[in-house]
Amino acid sequence: MDLSKFKNINDFNEIAKEKLNPQVYDYLSGGTEDLRTLKRNISAYAQFQIRPRRLIDVSKVDMSIELFGRKWCSPILLSPIGVQALYHPDGEIATAKAAAKKGHIMIASTVSNFSYQEICEVSKIKPWFQLYPTTNLEARKTLIARAEENGCEVLVLTIDVPTIGNRKSAKMLTKNVAGRSGTMGNLKGLLKPGDHIHDPSLTWDMIPWIRSRTNMKLILKGIFTYEDAILATAYGVDGIIISNHGGRQLESDTSTIEVLPEIINAVDGKIPVLIDGGIRSGTDILKAIALGAKAVCIGRAFCFGLSAFGQTGVARVLDILKEELERNMRLTGVTKIDALNTLFIRKKQW
Repeated sequence: MDLSKFKNINDFNEIAKEKLNPQVYDYLSGGTEDLRTLKRNISAYAQFQIRPRRLIDVSKVDMSIELFGRKWCSPILLSPIGVQALYHPDGEIATAKAAAKKGHIMIASTVSNFSYQEICEVSKIKPWFQLYPTTNLEARKTLIARAEENGCEVLVLTIDVPTIGNRKSAKMLTKNVAGRSGTMGNLKGLLKPGDHIHDPSLTWDMIPWIRSRTNMKLILKGIFTYEDAILATAYGVDGIIISNHGGRQLESDTSTIEVLPEIINAVDGKIPVLIDGGIRSGTDILKAIALGAKAVCIGRAFCFGLSAFGQTGVARVLDILKEELERNMRLTGVTKIDALNTLFIRKKQW
């Protein structure tokens, strides 16, 4: 199929809905409780309006960013999504190949079906590794060590899962995982009966504990308030990802884009701030960057592409988002990503 005909993320969402088992699709597209937070992640972007400038030479547009000493083609990263073999047999392998081919950073999940080593073997760009700390201390140490041994430069610690949110669709995992989609490549042989990937006893002491065991840069994923953003900088982390787990954890009724300004003010340029949640278009990306985010992380968007067409679907999703971002930068009168700022955005007044 000619995927150039697909012009927006929703096109892939519709195909994914047709192809996937209904329970699997519900899990992919669903969230916690009444889905209010999930829906607000998406709808809140409409509360921020773009203020375009005119008569600017936009014949050349540079979407590249620098992050941790490396240059990337755009501010788009791929979020750590687990059990991707639920959506396509090639799972994280397909995603890694597409991300590398298009020059994007993939963040590999602790609960990926394929191990971090397997993912690295097919990717010329080493993915970042997302860590669920687990209640098993030795497993935690092993996961960190394996990531570093395989060339990982950035460790992403998820901090918003002291317990699993009330996800009505989560029960499907025990019914629909089979074969490869039921294998956790990173956790195989590590966890014992009674162990969990989430640790309710996790505190800020985890940061120096990790620092003492690795030279990888450390990002906290799940920061949602300015108070915790200040603590994160005080503890010396290298970056943060504003995240509410895609609306899968706390039904907070608050979107990530709404808390972005307060966190940007709190961090005050000391470390890069990334954001995920509800990003479905280049317009969303432009707004997030203008409000201060260094980069954005997409999740369901690329999973719709993966579900629909595997590797080529993920690649086309990335192309669409870049095309939309470039187009909207031109229409806004901006030629470089770092030229976007709050002067291009206003909060909706009515």
